[in-house]
Amino acid sequence: MARNSALITGASAGIGAIYADRLARRGYDLVLVARNGDRLEAIAERLRAETGRSIETVTADLGHQDDLARIERLLGERLDITMLVNNAGVGAVTPLLNSDVQAMAAIIDLNVLALTRLTYAAATAFVAHGGGTIINIASVVAISPETLNGVYGASKAFVLALTQSMHHELSDKGIRVQAVLPGATATEFWSHAGLPHQNLPKEIVMEAGEMVDAALTGLDLGEVVTLPALQNADDWERYEGLRRELSTRISLASAAPRYSSQIRSPQG
Repeated sequence: MARNSALITGASAGIGAIYADRLARRGYDLVLVARNGDRLEAIAERLRAETGRSIETVTADLGHQDDLARIERLLGERLDITMLVNNAGVGAVTPLLNSDVQAMAAIIDLNVLALTRLTYAAATAFVAHGGGTIINIASVVAISPETLNGVYGASKAFVLALTQSMHHELSDKGIRVQAVLPGATATEFWSHAGLPHQNLPKEIVMEAGEMVDAALTGLDLGEVVTLPALQNADDWERYEGLRRELSTRISLASAAPRYSSQIRSPQG
């Protein structure tokens, strides 16, 4: 019987490590990718002992082009890989004008460029093989860009838009896609971004295990977009309905009257 493997990026800690645990217990073999090889191997050893699954580790920095190309090739060559979890990412909480432009470029390189290249590699392979699943870890800042650093928010808005476009384009080809939009989650992410989650109000911070369990339930339910903390799913349906309805009225041959009624004089 063919065995299904899931490739998880950013799998050495936090959300990625929990996805590894949950997917192994769901019967997936795993290919775990992250920069910290020692932490990866410790997770792999535990999961091999507890689940009996085949767990491979690949030490790679997806911000480096050679490492990124290596994972792309892996996705293209391995027939057993039927799921990609794009979890690797970096964030920021500082205002734009207080941020180093090179750090902002690094966010784009990992959150946008690397995710896009791995998504394309996986989607191409999955279509050729007849099916597969791509899970993209975004953030609630994808729809609330004022909340944190603008480049980080923009990178996650890209992830959401890409996922929705892929669903539209590829769902009839056997490809399932899901964007997960966590709110504040209790992981090392916040410390790396400069604001430990312990400094946030407790009522807005979700435990990482609960977040991943909710996200996988959303996948089971067939959701394209999963917001684990959103209490009323109808709120998202209304939001999406308005967005889709607006999209039918924003490309016309004539400008709106408010823009063409008169030529306004410059303010003196």
